Amino acid sequence: MSAQSASPARFPTAVYADRLRRAAELTAASGLDALLITPGPDLKYLVGSGAESFERLTCLVIPADGSSPAVVVPTLELAGLGESAVADLGLPVHDWVDGVDPYGVVGSLLPRPGRTAVAEAMPALHVIPLTTALGAPPVLATGVLRELRMVKDDAEIDALRRAGAAIDRVHARMAEWLRAGRTEAQVADDIAAAIVEEGHTGAEFVIVGSGPHGADPHHEVSDRVIEAGDVVVIDIGGPVAPGYNSDSTRTYSIGEPSAEVAAKVAILERAQQAAVDAVRPGVTAESVDVAARSVLAAEGLAEVFVHRTGHGIGLSVHEEPYIVAGNRIELAEGMAFSIEPGIYFRGVWGARIEDIVVVTADGCEAMNLRPHGLTVLPAN
Repeated sequence: MSAQSASPARFPTAVYADRLRRAAELTAASGLDALLITPGPDLKYLVGSGAESFERLTCLVIPADGSSPAVVVPTLELAGLGESAVADLGLPVHDWVDGVDPYGVVGSLLPRPGRTAVAEAMPALHVIPLTTALGAPPVLATGVLRELRMVKDDAEIDALRRAGAAIDRVHARMAEWLRAGRTEAQVADDIAAAIVEEGHTGAEFVIVGSGPHGADPHHEVSDRVIEAGDVVVIDIGGPVAPGYNSDSTRTYSIGEPSAEVAAKVAILERAQQAAVDAVRPGVTAESVDVAARSVLAAEGLAEVFVHRTGHGIGLSVHEEPYIVAGNRIELAEGMAFSIEPGIYFRGVWGARIEDIVVVTADGCEAMNLRPHGLTVLPAN
């Protein structure tokens, strides 16, 4: 990891204490009695734990009545809590060994029988026995967790800035690897290594869509040999400690592009900027989508923009809010999401431009600062 991008493994303990307090308050305000969180992004958000989900139950129990949260964990997984804020927070830890019913332990920690909520990602392997232990099926905690995680605090925004700067440094090096005669897979391997070199803890995804593959928004990589004249979509990202993700797309031309390609990518650049300019507190998520789509529609390109304009980002690469038609949620200061319109000409070429932005008091701050237009690289 480069010195300029070194970062802590987790946030200060006070950050997690505040998150747990707000989680309990939102749980109570939702008419729920407790919130149960198993390993995944929600557990990492609340206590800084990167524990994995196995067949043995690990569960954070957050009562809505203000009493102390607690952790239920297999004895053999206790060491995995060491990286988290659990000890510093002083949370009670109830470890269990094989042969003990961990679901009964969870039930015993709840102040009274009532409505219990679980995260969407909790495996059915745990939901079903919890239903028996609780005496009633749990409900989804979607509203509570969305409210908690959708608006980023200062520490999270700083992590997103670092992630954005790190992935910008990778895009700045693209000429080192992207040229005619190399395969998409070869280029992707070099990019993945650079993602780590530039400060990420890993490469979460690398898309190298050359020529006709650029017209497939979900293409990853292949053994196709990149050719002179190709338009290449590079969509890359990964987490920086303590787990916040970058995600940035730029479009490259191997040698000078045709006038038609240059003109259409210039329209796409205007569409992306229009969406960025539309961001401010109080507008709806769908209005940002409309801003990008309207520019493309005016130029006859509406039919080749085939996906939403953006997605939220943080501990997960894709999370709320989604910038898409029909989403009337109002943007608020601290929300973070991508703005990534694209144009795709099936079997021929495609282009996409993507930045992460964070809503500010009067607009937004871009986490990615690389040039947005078509970047021309030498063919050889």
